[in-house]
Amino acid sequence: MHYRARGLDSAQQIHVLHLEAADDAEALRQLHDKGLLPLAVRRRRGFGPARRPAQLDLLLFAQELLALVAAGLSISEALDALVEKEAQPARRQVLEGVIDQLRQGHRLSAALAAQPAVFPPLFVGLIASSEGTSDLPQALGRYIGYQIRQAALRHKLASAAVYPAILLVVGMAVSAFLLGYVVPRFAAVLAGSGHDLPWASRVLMQWGQFASMHAGSLITATLMVVALVTTGVARVVRRAGWGRLLAGIPGAAPHVRSMILARLYLTLGMLLEGGIPLVRALQLCESVMPQRDHARIREARSAVRNGQPLSIAFEGHSLTTPVALRLLRVGERSGQLGALLTRAAIFQEEEATRWIDRFSRAFEPLLMTAIGLVIGLIVILLYMPVFELAGSLQ
Repeated sequence: MHYRARGLDSAQQIHVLHLEAADDAEALRQLHDKGLLPLAVRRRRGFGPARRPAQLDLLLFAQELLALVAAGLSISEALDALVEKEAQPARRQVLEGVIDQLRQGHRLSAALAAQPAVFPPLFVGLIASSEGTSDLPQALGRYIGYQIRQAALRHKLASAAVYPAILLVVGMAVSAFLLGYVVPRFAAVLAGSGHDLPWASRVLMQWGQFASMHAGSLITATLMVVALVTTGVARVVRRAGWGRLLAGIPGAAPHVRSMILARLYLTLGMLLEGGIPLVRALQLCESVMPQRDHARIREARSAVRNGQPLSIAFEGHSLTTPVALRLLRVGERSGQLGALLTRAAIFQEEEATRWIDRFSRAFEPLLMTAIGLVIGLIVILLYMPVFELAGSLQ
């Protein structure tokens, strides 16, 4: 469920957060984990995740800010330039709010954190780590690379799903047209023919007569089923993400898990390379993981805080694969944990991409064949009575 929460930090500043939690108690616990004193926690209504009010493209913002800062402008000058070129009032208001915070003497990370609905904790944490080393361009570059890799994987999944989805929708629409419109009219024409029909054709004609007599009820029932399915899918996506639906495909669960872990490794590697301590980085990683993995990450973070190596903590809480586990151990021995986590993420992503390609090449022909068989069977059963009539006339 989605929650909108307000919390007070140690500096007596109020933060507004949008949280994913199973219930009110977990939402309160997340606020405590972030070091905030809960002021108000309210559950949001609706099916989808909360939208950022200003719809700011964070990747574009990071790219433009990096280009201006790398060209020699100060942060204030770069933000002033972004405000001047921005035409949408809501986005201008967001950027002007950041500039106002900077003019009051706050750091850039604090200015961004003042608008948590626009700038997520992951981005703010990375900017905060760069302020200690005065290396903002490198931090922005890491975040841009991270978002591009995530967008590439999402694009790969979307591209693989578009064609089968179109085939499925068109096939279902054609089948519904045949069963709901054509068959009832054939049944009305053939009702008084008096000819014996094959069993399958008789069943189809009986369906046509039934559909003709109860057309309104069938339409209502169909709309209700579509609404229930849509609601169920939306609920699953809201609670567990698209990965939960994909995992329902036979043989897909290990590969979906591989993609989820790749996101974890890529995020954690980026944060560690940005100079964020491991425990804090693990806390920030919760925001990019499905709800069902939050408890595992919290337990792994607690184990790391108590002195366990990350590889053992992840292995004990089912957050590794055999290859990733070995890379983690090498990273711990060499002191290059962030780089090795990124390498593990790349390995997991490439493995998942290969599976997506293989699955698409195999699934699309099977789906086309299945749809063709269903439509062909309906047409054959529909025309068999016509052939019977033509034979009797001869």
